[in-house]
Amino acid sequence: MSDFSMSAKDVVAFVERLNAHGVDACIGGGWAVDALLGEQTRAHSDLDVWAPIAQLEQLFKAFVELGVDRIFPWPGDRPWNFVLHDGIRRRVDLHLYEPLPDGSLHYGSVLEGGPFPAEALAGHGSIAGTAVRCESAEWAVRWHTGYPAREVDRHDVPLLCERFGIPLPEGFGPLEERSPSGPA
Repeated sequence: MSDFSMSAKDVVAFVERLNAHGVDACIGGGWAVDALLGEQTRAHSDLDVWAPIAQLEQLFKAFVELGVDRIFPWPGDRPWNFVLHDGIRRRVDLHLYEPLPDGSLHYGSVLEGGPFPAEALAGHGSIAGTAVRCESAEWAVRWHTGYPAREVDRHDVPLLCERFGIPLPEGFGPLEERSPSGPA
């Protein structure tokens, strides 16, 4: 397989197709960061999508129409989080959740995972001029931390913190101190 890449045009096509099938999708990961910022700030190898498990059938129909219909085995795959791809370059990292009676959302199994507030998926942004629902800025920062920072995290987190006035998490230097290998 070649290198994976997900362009802004691809993301808009996915959003439009998911909307056409009535999927209440929310953009996550790096594309959520760029949606919140209102501009593409880096290349993306995939598209993270949050969706209610009850809409899995509609979601699969939309993905099949776009040719993203193969499971891409990935370390750590679980029934609520796995990767689909088209066999060429487009890859979608799917995150499935269930709404709970108290209005929160549950991600994971009964034994692994837990609830998080619905506000975490209540962000709004735009990709290539198209309005999208995405992770909120605070939760996008939270979900880009808590593990050893990758280069993309060192890029994304400071941009969100600066734009939205979020305190910079430990281990992430100010923008002017960052280098390609991390903080100075």
